[in-house]
Amino acid sequence: LSLCARLPLPHPCGRGPEPEGGGYMAQEEDWDRDLLLDPAWEKQQRKTFTAWCNSHLRKTGTQIENIDEDFRDGLKLMLLLEVISGERLPKPERGKMRVHKINNVNKALDFIASKGVKLVSIGAEEIVDGNAKMTLGMIWTIILRFAIQDISVEETSAKEGLLLWCQRKTAPYKNVNVQNFHISWKDGLAFNALIHRHRPELIDYEQLRKDDPVTNLNNAFEVAEKYLDIPKMLDAEDIVGTLRPDEKAIMTYVSCFYHAFSGAQKAETAANRICKVLAVNQENEHLMEDYEKLASDLLQWIERTIPWLESRSAQRTLQELQQQLEELRLYRRVHKPPRVQEKVQLEINFNTLQTKLRLSNRPAFMPSEGRMVADISAGWQRLEQAEKGYEEWLLNEIRRLERLDHLAEKFRQKASIHEGWTEGKESLLQQKDFEAASLSDIKALIRKHEAFESDLAAHQDRVEQIAAIAQELNELEYYDSPSVNARCQKICDQWDVLGSLTHSRREALEHTEKQLESIDELHLEYAKRAAPFNNWMESAMEDLQDMFIVHTIEEIQGLIAAHDQFKSTLPEADKEREAILGIQREAQRIGEQHGIKGAGSNPYTSVTPHIIGSKWERVQALVPKRDEALQEEQSKQESNERLRLQFASQANTVGPWIHTKMEEIGRISIELHGTLEDQLQQLQLYEQSIMDYRPNLELLEQQHQRIQEALVFDNRHTNYSMEHLRVGWQQLLTTSARTINELQNQILTRDAKGISQEQLQEFRASFNHFDKDHGGSLGPEEFKACLISLGYDVENDRQGDAEFQRIMSLVDPNGSGSVTFQAFLDFMSRETTDTDTADQVIASFRVLAGDKNYITAAELLRELPREQAEYCISRMAPYGGSDAGPGALDYTSFSTALYGESDL
Repeated sequence: LSLCARLPLPHPCGRGPEPEGGGYMAQEEDWDRDLLLDPAWEKQQRKTFTAWCNSHLRKTGTQIENIDEDFRDGLKLMLLLEVISGERLPKPERGKMRVHKINNVNKALDFIASKGVKLVSIGAEEIVDGNAKMTLGMIWTIILRFAIQDISVEETSAKEGLLLWCQRKTAPYKNVNVQNFHISWKDGLAFNALIHRHRPELIDYEQLRKDDPVTNLNNAFEVAEKYLDIPKMLDAEDIVGTLRPDEKAIMTYVSCFYHAFSGAQKAETAANRICKVLAVNQENEHLMEDYEKLASDLLQWIERTIPWLESRSAQRTLQELQQQLEELRLYRRVHKPPRVQEKVQLEINFNTLQTKLRLSNRPAFMPSEGRMVADISAGWQRLEQAEKGYEEWLLNEIRRLERLDHLAEKFRQKASIHEGWTEGKESLLQQKDFEAASLSDIKALIRKHEAFESDLAAHQDRVEQIAAIAQELNELEYYDSPSVNARCQKICDQWDVLGSLTHSRREALEHTEKQLESIDELHLEYAKRAAPFNNWMESAMEDLQDMFIVHTIEEIQGLIAAHDQFKSTLPEADKEREAILGIQREAQRIGEQHGIKGAGSNPYTSVTPHIIGSKWERVQALVPKRDEALQEEQSKQESNERLRLQFASQANTVGPWIHTKMEEIGRISIELHGTLEDQLQQLQLYEQSIMDYRPNLELLEQQHQRIQEALVFDNRHTNYSMEHLRVGWQQLLTTSARTINELQNQILTRDAKGISQEQLQEFRASFNHFDKDHGGSLGPEEFKACLISLGYDVENDRQGDAEFQRIMSLVDPNGSGSVTFQAFLDFMSRETTDTDTADQVIASFRVLAGDKNYITAAELLRELPREQAEYCISRMAPYGGSDAGPGALDYTSFSTALYGESDL
């Protein structure tokens, strides 16, 4: 309005007022100084202004024929102003008297003045009297105010803006050089160029000739009237026949072209905005579909793998368990690593998608139920726990089967020894030899039986050991327990029979003993000493052949020490053997000396000197074999100790390295050294150094495999287990990838929102200052202190608390109680930048719909590319308003749904 107030208006005496402030008409010559002096110009203005007025009056079903006569009563003048302004004027007076006409014209002039236009020397009387000069001046003032003033191109307006628009649109056309609104339009090419630029299908521009201006002008005027709804305002002959066409007539005509094409330009702008919004939405939907598919595949793989890791089918042999352990190693080496990478990539894609949604002012992406990042992490944790439990079960089963095999072999060895000892004992105890024996024989039989009872008692421990081993095999679920139980039961039953037979024979011998007394003291002494010595040798042979299983150097050294202790008792045992054999030799010497027959045979024991000698030789032969077996086991344990030391040395290097890298990555993510690109480059170098370190972990896996193959289950030289190092390595890879992704998202946010490096560093510095524990997030009180430091009014009062709760709902929508730096950066970005809104998209659709509250499928297909148009048609709900037409679609609910303000 202030600009309009400075426009020069017609002067009744032929001179216009001086321009105020150098407005857009400051450089024009006074419109009426030469205008009415040239009848050709007056004719052109009459025709042009009349056509322009009729182009608006026809909307009300009326028109004018003579411009200076038909406005005299003020009625059509007021009607014209109502049409072009869209406002209601005071009710006109319908009387025919001069005073009624003057009042109507004054109402029109007052309305023009209310729009900020100064009417200089134009009075109602001149218009009522039909003053042509004043009437044309008034119409030109109206045209300037309502048709030309609002034209604006690159900070220029009115005449200059309209001229710049013409120059821009006709620049590509040959023989067209628009420098003014008179001579430049005389050949008609400029009019045709304007039409061809916007509607090329209406004009065959290449067929026009500069030397045929009448044809050119008529062609442009006819096309404009027929296709663009622009009435013909000038005759070609009037323009060509005039040395200098009237500038105001040309400006009025050209302004109609501008307004005709400006609507198409607005529609194009609106269509471009909608296409941009829809393209972003379609891209986000593709990313969401990709996330859903990748998450579904990963969760299905986890659900397929966990049952395998949780299976606990009992195996009967060590070979079967070793095969299962090798399958577990293959799973960790081949099948699991790609899934680890998929999990990391899934988290990266999710964070990138959320960042793009925030940057485009869209609602956050909520995956379908069961496919959240937290669900995938929970499933992965269950997978890790099942994998750990499966490995522990396999190793325990290997130990169990190892012990079972050892116990079974021990059972068979002891059972065989016992069965060998009991062989023939029943028939011996059932003999009736005492019935016809002499007294000496009876004495001998009694002593022999006593020796047998002593031997029987000595074997009681062995029977109990056999039963205990069988019981342990049953408790450990040995696969061949039925045969073990049958053999044990047979031994126990036989043992009971031997006890019963022994008791019966003793009673018979004691009954006979009363009648017979004869004893050979030497034989008795021999028998008493030979029996325990024989038992000692049998026990020694059993111990020397006993199987052993150890896991440490200390255990084998304990066995070697015990064996050395046993060897130290051999000299004393040899002396006992010589003493026993000496008793037998003494008995033989006495018998020979006194001629006693049968003195060489000992009736009290079956342990002959030959048996003692044979067993002694057997003991002597077993001692070096036991030495060799213990030495071999000691070498094996020393080799296992070297494997432990190798693994511990490598593990004690890799473990601290992983911990150090984790701290370095954390420190880089919170320090402010250099730009985001510098920090990203540094992190990528760290990531490459981490990947270069992978061979050290693979070497450790090889060493760990050798340890497991050697059945080594503990290592006191290091606190790092292979499982611990694997988890640490995966955490390092995940942390590195996640930190790089966060920096990439910060760069994306900075570039999309136009945030400067200094602003970003200021945001990071403020965040780090209040992140006291360097945990990468702020608690509610820390975040409030940070906001206060940045100038936000969130003090502890009702208004401040309400504002703080509003901000917390933006940065922590899930109510986790912490604010990450990415959420803080998104909030500060929204506070300092502008983005598309739902209102802007609704306004764009309204332009395409021709200012209707709904839009049709045909309009969408006409204004938008087919892909975006079909996308809108498939998602827009039917419009239910009272003004709905056939096929009406609701673009308002569709636009708000794009920004999460309603449901599609």
